[in-house]
Amino acid sequence: MQPSPSSSLAAEASAPSNRLPIAALAGLAAAGFLCIVTETLPAGLLPSIAAGLQISEAMAGQLVALYALGSLLAAIPLTSWTQGLRRRPVLLGTVICFVIGNTLTAMAESLSVVLVARFIAGCAAGLAWGILAGYARSIVRPEQTGAAMAVAMVGVPLALSLGVPMGTFLGSLVGWRGSFLILSALALMLIGWIVVKVPDAPGRNGESRLSLLRVLRTKGIVPILLVILAWMTAHNILYTYIAPFSTTSQSRVDLVLLAFGISSLVGIWLVGRFVDRLLRLMVLIAIGSFALTAIVLSIAADQSVAVYLGAVVWGLGFGGAGAMMQTASADAAGDGVDLAQAMVTTAWNLAIAGGGAIGGALLTQGGTSMLPPTVAILASLAFVIALAARRYAFPPGGRAQGHR
Repeated sequence: MQPSPSSSLAAEASAPSNRLPIAALAGLAAAGFLCIVTETLPAGLLPSIAAGLQISEAMAGQLVALYALGSLLAAIPLTSWTQGLRRRPVLLGTVICFVIGNTLTAMAESLSVVLVARFIAGCAAGLAWGILAGYARSIVRPEQTGAAMAVAMVGVPLALSLGVPMGTFLGSLVGWRGSFLILSALALMLIGWIVVKVPDAPGRNGESRLSLLRVLRTKGIVPILLVILAWMTAHNILYTYIAPFSTTSQSRVDLVLLAFGISSLVGIWLVGRFVDRLLRLMVLIAIGSFALTAIVLSIAADQSVAVYLGAVVWGLGFGGAGAMMQTASADAAGDGVDLAQAMVTTAWNLAIAGGGAIGGALLTQGGTSMLPPTVAILASLAFVIALAARRYAFPPGGRAQGHR
């Protein structure tokens, strides 16, 4: 039977356009930005939060820890549970949880309420990270997936470089409670943007839903997760303690973070432009340059010029890290993309926690001079794993030309 003209027109209208849907992807990027800023905002507000709740700064720091714990625990089970649901309602649900969590944090008078609110927001972030990459891929053509994920992930380096300074700045203007209310207001605006600009996409039906174990056994997934663990643990050892490390070389931490943030944006642009053709090469360059930077900083950590230049090289590689790792895992996982992204989220949060713990121990035992050598070892390990994972995880050639 020949399709009717009206059905053909409807199919054509629902198909992804040849042009990249920047407005829709910007909504996904904003959701990612909100995830990270909500996580890191308390770091710039610890003294005022501690004073406001009448607790120690160390206890106030648990606001970050509880959020990360929520993401870590919720990413895989919530992503698995929501596989069959349509994507836009799920994404809207996560943003609504940010509104609730941040508003409760702003209004709460006791630490217990704040910690519960932070845990809820962290769980929402874990689910958001589990679906963002698959959502971005579902609203573009196959040959646009790499570029789409680079745009959808642009919020991550922006948030990482701006989250703590933003918290400090907002806290000085409106106080710590006002800062969280501003995040709630931004989340409400994002809800409107998603409703208007982000097209819906179907979930997976019962037959196409995959088990966690099956996705984990997919060739290429384990090496990708190991690369993330080693690379991002190395990154977080240095990033978490960049303030004391910068002080050692008499570098200004705000300028170091600015250099890192600007070069991260350039890195995102490069990944968006070349990831579909040169994914393997870009991964190896990003990790390899970070390892070399750590080696240089091991030797010249007391030189401010080396620290500033190191931040630039580091940012260039890190800027597109999220897009590269999610592209690689999504390609390797195939139909199991959402669960694969949840695993990526879990590995990323383990690396955040591990980097903070390892860096803290190193700082206590040997000072900032211990950080770059450890980073160099872990980054080199990630490079070796990526180099060896040539066949399934990071194969050579252009991914849009049928190499996957």
